[in-house]
Amino acid sequence: MYFLALAADYDGTIALHGAVDGPTCDALRHLKNTGRRLVLVTGRELADLKHAFPEIELFDRVVTENGAVVYNPATKQERALAPAPAVSFVQKLMERNVEPISVGHSIVATWEPHQSAVLDVIHELGLELQIIFNKGAVMVLPPGVNKASGLRAALTELDISVHNVVAVGDAENDHAFLRTCGCAAAVANALPTIREEADIKLLGDHGTGVIELIERIIREDVRIVPPSRHGILIGVDRIGEKVHLEPDSVVLIAGNSGSGKSRFARLLIERMIEKQFEFCAFDPEGDYQGLEHAVAIGDASKPPVAEEAIRLLRETGVNVVINALALNLLERQSFLAELLAPISELRKRTGRPQWLIIDEAHHALPATGKATFCNLPDTLPTTIYITVDPETLAPEALKRVEAVLAFGSTASEIIASFARAINIAQPTEIPTLTHNEILFWSRSSGELPCALEIGAPRQTYSRHAGKYALGDLGERQSFYFRGANNAINLRAQNLIQFLQIAQDVEDATWEHHLRSRDYSTWFRHVIKDDDLALEAAEVENDLTLDPHESRRRISAAVSERYTLPARAGQEPTK
Repeated sequence: MYFLALAADYDGTIALHGAVDGPTCDALRHLKNTGRRLVLVTGRELADLKHAFPEIELFDRVVTENGAVVYNPATKQERALAPAPAVSFVQKLMERNVEPISVGHSIVATWEPHQSAVLDVIHELGLELQIIFNKGAVMVLPPGVNKASGLRAALTELDISVHNVVAVGDAENDHAFLRTCGCAAAVANALPTIREEADIKLLGDHGTGVIELIERIIREDVRIVPPSRHGILIGVDRIGEKVHLEPDSVVLIAGNSGSGKSRFARLLIERMIEKQFEFCAFDPEGDYQGLEHAVAIGDASKPPVAEEAIRLLRETGVNVVINALALNLLERQSFLAELLAPISELRKRTGRPQWLIIDEAHHALPATGKATFCNLPDTLPTTIYITVDPETLAPEALKRVEAVLAFGSTASEIIASFARAINIAQPTEIPTLTHNEILFWSRSSGELPCALEIGAPRQTYSRHAGKYALGDLGERQSFYFRGANNAINLRAQNLIQFLQIAQDVEDATWEHHLRSRDYSTWFRHVIKDDDLALEAAEVENDLTLDPHESRRRISAAVSERYTLPARAGQEPTK
């Protein structure tokens, strides 16, 4: 299930003339029997509501006084979310013959046309209060208190994300809590402004409309609203249609090295943050270091701890980046295997995190060796696998993939590789890509792959900064300081060691590689950083620079692009 709860207004929504009929109560019970929760959100005071609605215990939480009080029917406990009204305020209203008047824990309520007198008293006493209208009712509350704030408090107690809640209402005071939830519905008798803003315009009025909504939630769940509501924008196709990643699918992002897939992953994360979705990113190579709006655990020297990751994910509003750079391949596989079941349980219960990103997925979920996906939970959040070649990823993971995003010059081969890996027919027609396009193939739609134009992330991205700065590139990809006659053989397995060795080698060795243009060549073809290569080439071509200055400039160029320990970025000594 994606939608885990229904939040409903009382008067004018589940209730007609102040009462809820039997069929509506039956429908509410039916929804609750599916494992979903029920929250009632009303402007009424609790005592009045209990008298009007004996079946109040159907609901897991009740928000009363237009957001000022949360009530738990199971324990009979009330919790005030706002201070009591000032005695002087109530007295002044009575002196102005404002009646009828009702005073709750925090709310003071009356009826039109007394709103002018209420406003005058607020000004006279210099109080900070707000007036909320509801089909003739005039409600006075502290600022910031409304149905949305009350619902959030109730959902915090239930530990459910607002994105995973359907809300239904009918009147002015419902605007705030309808906008807060992941899906907003309006009964047929709702005010025109409420219906205009709603995702779902129900055909039935009052309880009949709520029954209609409940049937659709059970039958359609997240597909009750279009993908643009909960999905993440990928790009625009060639006819101008926007394409989204749906929130209950498994996605594969694949492309050859340097094709932009990890950069695109940052763009997706930015769009998740914009929609206030929560995510967990498994980062084997430190690519997401310094990501805004996220808490990182682990680094190049300190491995992440699974218990810490789960603790953070349990906190509402926290995004987590798990830096696994300090783990070897087997440890990465074990770590992810340990993490998946708790994330699955958390998602099933709370709806969080909405997204799970597994970068360099072939590290933790390899096609060969012991498969960690044999016991893959069914209730993971939308999972995005990022890899170079689909056939390097465990078949158990690939079989769950519903959408493929292929990058770079090998995009068409990636589609074919994916089809081979899971033994399905390859698409018969694949478009040729132009600049800034990727291939998108939705298996569930039954359509052929299409070309999408994508955007660029706002946050600066240094490609594989963690791996190139701190990791081991392997013997073939390392830089070797050998000098003119191979007199030495010093291996730099990453950028840190490159700068450290560069500071210590003799001037003759440094100059030999500089004039041979070895530095720019390594930056371009191994580090795959064209900008860094161009800057290094300028240094190599400047014959006026002495060894001290050329080392300083190349060291500075590297340090500007990659986060390095202090010594690696120090200016070299003669």
